[in-house]
Amino acid sequence: MKYLTKSKFKLATECPTKLFYTGKKEYANTSLDNPFLEALAEGGFQVGELAKQYFPGGHNIHTLNYDEALKQTNKLLEQDEVVIYEAAIKHDNLFIRVDILVKRGNYIKLYEVKAKSIDLNDDRFLNKTEDGVLAGWKPYLFDIAFQRYVVRCAFPDSVVTAYLYLVDKNKTAPTNGLNQKFQIVEDKNRRKGIKVSTSLTKEDLSIEMLCKVPVDDYCDLIFNTEAGDDERGVGFKRRINEYMDSYVNDTKIKPRLSSACGKCEFKASQEDLDDGKLSGYHECWKQQLNWPDKEFEKPNMLDIWNFRNKDKFIQEGKIKLSDIYEEDILTKKVTANKERQWLQVEKVKNNDESIWLDKVGLKTEMDSWVFPLHFIDFETTAMAIPFNKGRRPYEGVAFQFSHHIVYKDGKIEHEGEYINTERGIFPNYEFVRQLKAQLDKDQGTIFKYSNHENTYLNMIYVQLQTEQEDIVDKDELCDFIQSITKSKKDSVEKWCGERNMVDMLEVVKDYYYNPMTGGSNSIKQVLPATLNSSDYLKEKYSQPIYGTDAIPSKNFKNWTWFKFEDDKVVDPYKLLPLMFQDADKCDDLLSDNDELKDGGAAMTAYARMQFEEMGGYERSELTKSLLKYCELDTFAMVMIYEAWREMCF
Repeated sequence: MKYLTKSKFKLATECPTKLFYTGKKEYANTSLDNPFLEALAEGGFQVGELAKQYFPGGHNIHTLNYDEALKQTNKLLEQDEVVIYEAAIKHDNLFIRVDILVKRGNYIKLYEVKAKSIDLNDDRFLNKTEDGVLAGWKPYLFDIAFQRYVVRCAFPDSVVTAYLYLVDKNKTAPTNGLNQKFQIVEDKNRRKGIKVSTSLTKEDLSIEMLCKVPVDDYCDLIFNTEAGDDERGVGFKRRINEYMDSYVNDTKIKPRLSSACGKCEFKASQEDLDDGKLSGYHECWKQQLNWPDKEFEKPNMLDIWNFRNKDKFIQEGKIKLSDIYEEDILTKKVTANKERQWLQVEKVKNNDESIWLDKVGLKTEMDSWVFPLHFIDFETTAMAIPFNKGRRPYEGVAFQFSHHIVYKDGKIEHEGEYINTERGIFPNYEFVRQLKAQLDKDQGTIFKYSNHENTYLNMIYVQLQTEQEDIVDKDELCDFIQSITKSKKDSVEKWCGERNMVDMLEVVKDYYYNPMTGGSNSIKQVLPATLNSSDYLKEKYSQPIYGTDAIPSKNFKNWTWFKFEDDKVVDPYKLLPLMFQDADKCDDLLSDNDELKDGGAAMTAYARMQFEEMGGYERSELTKSLLKYCELDTFAMVMIYEAWREMCF
């Protein structure tokens, strides 16, 4: 029997048409292999298990079988007082699993556990007029409103109240190693779960890291007012029934095109299509626009970089870039962003694949840089359950950096790196010490890519200023941070360091546009596009010179970064070595992926090394891959710099 579950309902609130594609193996689904989503999900598993510890004595409904889960739940609900984890409730073809259900006589309380954090002093659920739900909270409130509806229908004689059980930003971990006591494990079907350590103590639970937020008033608002309506004006209850009928009967709800289509998980890549996968995104757009397959080979307005009027353009029928004109983009006050957006559109309209380069502006910018040049990149994480005593939920942890140097004579070397893989260690202060030791040797210009590094150093500055423990070199570390950063806009203390890092992302935006990036400014797109377009880089890095005396490296030997395939340069991140190639040395690998080539995978690898009891071989392989991945991040910046140098000088 097919049921509309709460996960299916959540999917439908994003886009009802997705109900037709979900769960069907023939359709490509990028969410099934997304390292960032995986990392978020694993944090959610841990928070869910921690929540149960604050409701002791409960009964866990482990079975995945719908009928058996319902049978077990209903049997437990015959008791006058009971706590149930993952309680199964059914009404009509609606089926939910309640994270924590507490029954006391005729009263039923529902707790939906979320790994999302909240500050009860500042955060609010509703807009300023209090007649609508803020977008950031809508998925969570819609979720619990749906659950309350199902339970009230299933038990009409009971008094049902609903709560969100959220991570409290203002709480601090009572002990060291709390996170490590909730280990992620997999069963024989590779379904992930949490194993709670037998060493979990009363002290570990002495500070409740989660907070119960009553949400009945918000649920009523969603059910009874326009706050729960969709863009057609269809109310919440009617939507539930519409989604249920669609999913149960396997009928497709007519697509409604929007800017969100650009991030649809059912959008198949060319590789997916070549493998015979179907694309929900393509089907929707074909149905609404009558487009032939060849039309999808061209960029459309969804591809315009950082453009906020996409929904307006869809309503006006301006889907193809050929339908968009200069006055559509350069409206009212002309900004640098708008000029770049029009540049992207104009090049597509004119079939112009040439690179746009403000040579004078870029050369002037580069002339201001002081040698030797330092390129740095951080790997960081933020865990819902802190690793260390006194730390707050989602407090940032900087566990790794890489550092390349380019000298005035053109010599390049991987100067240094830092990584912490030791369990239970708060690495941030040692991280800054090591960074300071490497960057304090001269007054050369320091480069980052995006604001991430500045944000984390600002955060560590605050951590140092508020640290209760005695940090002998606190003042030195704080002075160093101020010297290479700029204070955040909301910072009470204001500064701009004499060596404030140059953001290469901003340099890209101001002076360089390569059509092969498809409008993206991500280094993951700018690097392969630059390699494809630079004869200098092609000639230099088609030779195995990286990791030799010519370009010293900490982690590579005789490495070739330039390889050609299907008339294009292979993305260097795809050339990173696979892990566990001699895994016959180890019978108990916990990792289920042999690749590490993006930030989400790096976050997951570090977290697993913190809370999983893995063997030495696996830990070594993950560490080596983290080092290589981070080294490529800084060398990517070096290669982009080299291409600019050859263009301008």
